[in-house]
Parts: sequence; C-alpha cells; structure tokens
Amino acid sequence: MSDHVLDQLRGERELLERTSTAERVAGLLRTRIIEGGFLPGMRLAEEDIGSALGVSRNTLREAFRLLTHERLLVHELNRGMFVRKLTVEDLADLYRVRRLLECAALREPAGPPCPERAVAAMAAAVAAGRDAAEAHRWRDLGTANMRFHQGLVQLAGSPRTDEMMRGVLAELRLVFQTMDDPRRFHEPYLPRNEQILRTLREGDRPGAELLLADYLDDSRRQLAEAYARRLG
Repeated sequence: MSDHVLDQLRGERELLERTSTAERVAGLLRTRIIEGGFLPGMRLAEEDIGSALGVSRNTLREAFRLLTHERLLVHELNRGMFVRKLTVEDLADLYRVRRLLECAALREPAGPPCPERAVAAMAAAVAAGRDAAEAHRWRDLGTANMRFHQGLVQLAGSPRTDEMMRGVLAELRLVFQTMDDPRRFHEPYLPRNEQILRTLREGDRPGAELLLADYLDDSRRQLAEAYARRLG
C-alpha cells in the first residue's frame, strides 16, 4: 500500500472525528477503490489503515465487513482482508445492472431540482475528463468517466439508486485496474460522454438513451474480451 494512499486517509481523519462510524469509514474506503487507490489483490493492512483514520479496530473491521458484503473485499483465512479480484461473469453482470440503472434514469425523469444538479455533475465530469486527457492522466480520466455515469444516474432523483451505482462503479474500477493500457479503455468514451450530455441538454432523452445503450454494449464487449485474455 502506497504512502500516498495512507496520507489521503490521514487527511480524512478530521472528517471522522465527529461521526466515526463504520458506514463512514466504508464510504471513504469505497471512494479510494473508485479512484483507484486500492488495487485488486492488495492486502489491506488493518493497523496502517486504522491508524491513518484514527478509528478503532472494531470500527474498521465492521467497515471491512460492509465492503465484503458489497463484494469489494474478500477475507482470506489466516491472511487477512484483500481487495477482491472480479471474474468475467462478474463483469457481465455489472453491465446488466448498469443498463438497468442508467437507461432507466434517462427514461424516467425525476422532478426538479435533481435533473439540474445531475446535468451539472455530468458537465463537470466531462470537463474534468477533458483536462485529464490533455494531461495524459488516464487513471484520472477513468475517474472522471465514472463521475459522469454517477451524475447520469442522479437524473432519477433516487438516493437508493445513487447508492447502488456507487457500488457498481467501485466493482468496475477493480476491473479497470487490471488493464495494461488504461488510455485505450477510457479515451474513446470521452467524446461519447459529451454527445450524450449534448443530446440530453437538447431535451432528447430517448436519443440520449439510445446513445447510452450503444455505449454500454461497446464498453462491455471491449472490456470483457480484454479481461478474459488477461485472466486466461
């Protein structure tokens, strides 16, 4: 585990001083997974993470239990807690869930003010992705891409749907982290994000949904083929 990641966790310690709960700790660790701070197969050192966050062993273990339930971590007997490695079947199922969540968010508009905030989040993610691509920061581009899809699901105006999407994207990041060429898996989708956003802003939700469905099909196929070759 890198010192950089531990320093990030230490920076979160102040946020936990008032609400030091297992759920909050799990949320912070989930965010680190989404942002690529924890790699598949990495052992999570209980003492280091607990010290960085300033939480008790019991609180941290409960957070680990919550993330295990979310299929982000796995416990290995006599070895400890590890970031989970996904299978090709996991990947296929994640994309089935993505279609259900994301396409429905475009199909079933929520009342204001959720759509306006969601569109703003999508636009901010596109801008962040553009900056990352120009600087050749491909992992950051992947993070911006995920933020775009988080914003898209927020169109539904449902906290439960938002929570489900966060879990899906955290699992998906575990797949992206194993890829040798992250640029190839992120850069082509930036202009497609822009096109979906533009179509949505024009008020054409059905058109945006069709673009998104094609996007997800292409992404699933490309990623599944590469992931299967890597595991094989």
